[in-house]
Amino acid sequence: MQTDFELWRQMKADDEAAFTQIYNRYWDVAYKAAFNLLRDEQAAMDIVQDVFIWLWHNKTKLQISCLKAYILTAVKFKVLNVIRQGKFRDEILKTFPAHERIGDFTDLGIEVKELKTLIAHFTDKLPEQARKIFHLSRNEHLSHKAIAEQLGISEKTVKNQMNISLKKLRSFLGRMSFWMYLFFM
Repeated sequence: MQTDFELWRQMKADDEAAFTQIYNRYWDVAYKAAFNLLRDEQAAMDIVQDVFIWLWHNKTKLQISCLKAYILTAVKFKVLNVIRQGKFRDEILKTFPAHERIGDFTDLGIEVKELKTLIAHFTDKLPEQARKIFHLSRNEHLSHKAIAEQLGISEKTVKNQMNISLKKLRSFLGRMSFWMYLFFM
């Protein structure tokens, strides 16, 4: 059995058989990931097909180190885009009891705004350095290396502080696991 790396290298060289093997290896896990969020067979299949078609058409531009993780991440973002476009949003929100939701919102923008407010409230309670690191990472979109250079600390410290802060944030948001999956995984 060939490794993902070997198959990916062959696929980049226009080997359709390698693409077929990659598809057969990962379509099921990709489909399950999409279906678990949308609970719609056709939409989940459409998303998986779109991801694999995109993968084939963009294979020469991509540098992928972990094929499975890349495919699952692409599926996650495709699902998120479908939800942002309004499709399935109401159905997904109905699966969570009212007391688990932020509130009854008619616009996903309001939900995201409320989530951002909760995150801002959380970050206000972080120690000063952790708050700075979190802000630079999530709001300024700086890399760990850039944050380390700006604050005069090691890159490992930045990574550790972000891991600790995200773990605390997940706990803070508690039962809102759906939002955690969409925004922090």
